[in-house]
Amino acid sequence: MADLVDDLDTTVSAATSALLEIVDHDWDIPVSGLTWTCRGTIEHVADDLFAYAGQIAPSKPEVTTYVAFDFYADREGEPTCAVHAEPDRGNAGLVQILDACGGMLSALARTRPPEVRGWHPYGVSDAGGFAAMGTVETMLHVYDVADPLGIAWHPHADVVRRVLDRLFPDAPTDGNPWQTLLHATGRDPERPNESWQWDATVREPA
Repeated sequence: MADLVDDLDTTVSAATSALLEIVDHDWDIPVSGLTWTCRGTIEHVADDLFAYAGQIAPSKPEVTTYVAFDFYADREGEPTCAVHAEPDRGNAGLVQILDACGGMLSALARTRPPEVRGWHPYGVSDAGGFAAMGTVETMLHVYDVADPLGIAWHPHADVVRRVLDRLFPDAPTDGNPWQTLLHATGRDPERPNESWQWDATVREPA
């Protein structure tokens, strides 16, 4: 599990570094294929990291539904979130929230007992699974905003391979892991895959 949490730290750090380089850009531009803006998309990533931390944080974690955070969209067409950035703090403030929520998930994933399980619609999962889900959300949504915001985004192949192994056990093991992940999550225009989901279920050792 430690590798999966290390990968979350590495991915969130790379994302925040890349985004801080362009905080002076307009993030209220749309993301291709989504109704969300780039700002809304990054807020969604921070919210995912926060919500995943929340699923494993309680003394008695939920295993049948989400923890009762209030999710709502503060602007029309944007994702519903429990975490919202203060607009007056600008893009840099949003990146800070992304960094903070990544830290929350990482800290909880490292310190919660290994038997802890939390609910997710794609499978009741352990702390390592939630760390992997956070890594995938960060990787993919930074990829979504990379083109409109004009940033380079190239996740490390070993990190991608580990989240594929954890969340997409039936994915091919040969070829470029990043291209495999893009296909597995419906982001490969040459091989459409509109109906997809990962499998967060804990797979016990044989």
